[in-house]
Amino acid sequence: MNSYLLFKSLHLIAVISWMAGLLYLPRIFVYHVENINDLNSTNIFKTMERKLYFYIMMPAMFLSWLFGLILIFIIGFEVLTTKWIQFKLIFVFLLTFYHFYLGYFLNKLKTDQNTKTSRFFRIINEVPTILLILIVFIVIFKPL
Repeated sequence: MNSYLLFKSLHLIAVISWMAGLLYLPRIFVYHVENINDLNSTNIFKTMERKLYFYIMMPAMFLSWLFGLILIFIIGFEVLTTKWIQFKLIFVFLLTFYHFYLGYFLNKLKTDQNTKTSRFFRIINEVPTILLILIVFIVIFKPL
């Protein structure tokens, strides 16, 4: 079996799982904030948020990075001198920062110290979509 194609497939599966979490967690935050006065609902949202973040998103992010780095190793480190991979890595670092930024809000909501509105979470929910679009076009077309 071709190891490059195996790790590329595993990388894509991990990225899809990670992106699903990055897109869904802020939506849960929206519903959490909009139902902040309903203790039963907020407890359910806290459980959903924690499980999504720690059981799906963290492993998916780790595996995305692991398989991506393995792919770089397989194709050769000289690929790091190309502009397209440099931009991809910048955008992936931004996604990783965004991931931990969501973790910050997860902790704020867990301790009932959140000061952000549901509108704020709706707006930041667009960040991973924009980064995903940029990454896909850069990887497919390698324009730089």
